[in-house]
Amino acid sequence: MSARLSTLQARLPHGPLDVARQVSLFVAAYLVYRLTRGLVNHPEAATAAFQNARELIGIERALNIFIEPSLQALVAGQGWLLDAAAWLYINGQSSITVGALAWLYLCRNGSFYFVRNTFLVAFAIALVGYSLFPTAPPRFFPEWGFFDAVSDFTGVPQDSVTIGKLFNPYAAVPSMHVGFALMISVPLVKLVRRRALKVCWALYPVIMVFVIVVTANHFIADAVLGAVAAGIGALVAMGLARLRPGAWSFQPSSGSQVAPAGV
Repeated sequence: MSARLSTLQARLPHGPLDVARQVSLFVAAYLVYRLTRGLVNHPEAATAAFQNARELIGIERALNIFIEPSLQALVAGQGWLLDAAAWLYINGQSSITVGALAWLYLCRNGSFYFVRNTFLVAFAIALVGYSLFPTAPPRFFPEWGFFDAVSDFTGVPQDSVTIGKLFNPYAAVPSMHVGFALMISVPLVKLVRRRALKVCWALYPVIMVFVIVVTANHFIADAVLGAVAAGIGALVAMGLARLRPGAWSFQPSSGSQVAPAGV
């Protein structure tokens, strides 16, 4: 047992306690997100969410960028593409993001803490948006031709009781699917070595914008605001890095770097 524990500690840049610390931070962020579900769990908030979505549609129509119904209708005839988009929507904020963060922590530890700070700041901004501007996603507006591609793919309605306990159904503004995609793609483009991987990660945020639209989970405006949240998160992370440059700075070296302990 002691030999296995020693092997595990050797593979972790700062040992199990630091892993527990990082996981706790992200779990705490998710629990705070869960609180936003309670804020919108009443009829008045739901009414506001639908009204905010209608206003968003009105703004996009005035700007001639309300292309979401046409784009989903175009993809609807390609079942394999719509299923792929639904799969990517489900996994974008779960396995893909968690896997990317785990790789950063284990293989490019010196850059992980900058990315972590970016995530936490951007997510805090998103929580403010979810609380102050609850917005119903496009899938709740069949009158515009939208349909729930993710529910069709999984067979489980996204507004079911079980799903509703895990996720806020009116957390459309900003789209953190796009925000998360940017916050992992930009660092990984700089850190991965193979050119093919760099291209894949560079395209990932664009693909995610396509995914959130054709699955009727977000408007174009949501994607833009998600990118803004990610950008602000990165700017704040840069400011934090000045306070602890050795620990919180982004290290673009492709080698395996380890940040100082105690971060």
